[in-house]
Amino acid sequence: MYVTSSLPFGPGEAFIIPEIQQLQKQGHTVKVIPLYPRGQLIHEAAKGLIDSAAIQPPISFEVLSAAGKEFLRAPWKALQALRLLITFCPRHLLKNLSIYPKGLWLAGIARRWEAEHIHAHWAATTASMAMVASETSGIPWSFTAHRWDIVEGNLLARKSAHAKFARFISRSGLEMALAKGVVKEKTRVLYLGVQLRQSGSRAELDHSTSRPFRLLCPASLLPVKGHKYLIQAISLLPEGVELWLAGDGKLRAEIETQVRELGLSEQVRLLGQLSHEALTRLYAENQVDAVVLPSIDLGGGLHEGIPVSLIEAMSFGIPVISTRTGGIPELLEGGAGLLVPPRDPKALADAIQKLMENPQLHQAIGVAGRTRVQEEFASEHVATRLEALFIE
Repeated sequence: MYVTSSLPFGPGEAFIIPEIQQLQKQGHTVKVIPLYPRGQLIHEAAKGLIDSAAIQPPISFEVLSAAGKEFLRAPWKALQALRLLITFCPRHLLKNLSIYPKGLWLAGIARRWEAEHIHAHWAATTASMAMVASETSGIPWSFTAHRWDIVEGNLLARKSAHAKFARFISRSGLEMALAKGVVKEKTRVLYLGVQLRQSGSRAELDHSTSRPFRLLCPASLLPVKGHKYLIQAISLLPEGVELWLAGDGKLRAEIETQVRELGLSEQVRLLGQLSHEALTRLYAENQVDAVVLPSIDLGGGLHEGIPVSLIEAMSFGIPVISTRTGGIPELLEGGAGLLVPPRDPKALADAIQKLMENPQLHQAIGVAGRTRVQEEFASEHVATRLEALFIE
């Protein structure tokens, strides 16, 4: 069983789909349980998860009724699970208690379905729900921690102690978690995986084409993504470069104003939220010359982990440019991409111009990036390691 935040619904968490699909290919049956089943079915691949999913809001008559029955079935275990949710942080306590009934509901479903393992993505309330279900049902559980959920620190050490294992998707994320007291012996670093297309070849950069050199930034319009520095970088470049922003978020109006004030309306396009299929189609059809992610560090641990948006572009042989923040250098080590300092439009512009003017560099970074993904981030490799962790 895979406990998610909203998948198969909503625009986020598409990065979990290749992992589930690969586990299915390896012979496992996977049932998806979204904690908050909200939003539309945006990603085509997510639609295939609906039939086997168990979908209920956090609180409903069915959830409360099933929770009551599960409590009566195993009151001591249910009380033990409740005890694990207690914390001195009022905000965390309220969040944990709010999902307690659904955790009991999940325990009943897991038992009847004869689940062998419960895995939660995110170390926050999804992991709280999985821990309740495991403690009550006796079915082992584990979780994948990303970045903001490590920063939040909602019973992180306790969860790692009770889980079969705690997976971290970057070395930098693990270091943050160890500082919060997670049980080191339970931890594993295992990157998120992407599906590799059959052919990794891409057409070489063609300077004879009339199309501008096209950059894509696939990221939600949020402060941590650093869009304003990328837009400033575009204003420093000569004509002949085009930027597409794929994503949506609270900074959209601010970004539109910046684009207009810098006179870049003809060069910068806001595409809005794209489905995963639409995004990868741009890559497969050679519509994108480079992917840029100008992420910044907001302090307090609020920075990128290892962005799947970069991994996916690299899997298509597309060169990427990003910043030295969070786990990004871990991904782009060994020349798998270009790294620049954060909050530095001039450095971003220089890196973009290098790729525009040097076809050999463009090709070499694309090849190096795809090789890096093949070696460490292919979904087949990730699923095989996960499978071993689940059954050991």
